[in-house]
Amino acid sequence: MNVTVLAVIVLSIIIIALGFLLWVRNRPRKNLKTEPFHAKWKELQGMLSDKARWAEAVLCADVLLDEALKKKRIRGRTQGERMVKAQHLFSDNDSVWFGHKLRSRIDADPTAKLKQSEVKQALTGIRQALKDIGALQ
Repeated sequence: MNVTVLAVIVLSIIIIALGFLLWVRNRPRKNLKTEPFHAKWKELQGMLSDKARWAEAVLCADVLLDEALKKKRIRGRTQGERMVKAQHLFSDNDSVWFGHKLRSRIDADPTAKLKQSEVKQALTGIRQALKDIGALQ
């Protein structure tokens, strides 16, 4: 076997191996286990009966969404970057972002007064996003 044929074979094997590694690394997860997300969402819903815990519920919902995005292998350094990359998966992108921005507002001012309508819109948007990516049924 001459050197050129051997080099082509080795190069082909390297290219195939790299392609396979990239595919394994970047492939999306087919299904998330919904039970843990369902249990956390149910716990979060329990917070809504107490107006003093509405902010905590929004924070928990946003953290739950980020956890689902990570488990779904959506890449990004921040939750915002992961949400941008997942936008095509969300059926109501504006409501998801409303929820995330409300969480940011709560982080900036933990004493902010929340309206029931904005909490409802935020949680509805985040819940739909969790459904869209397969974390909730």
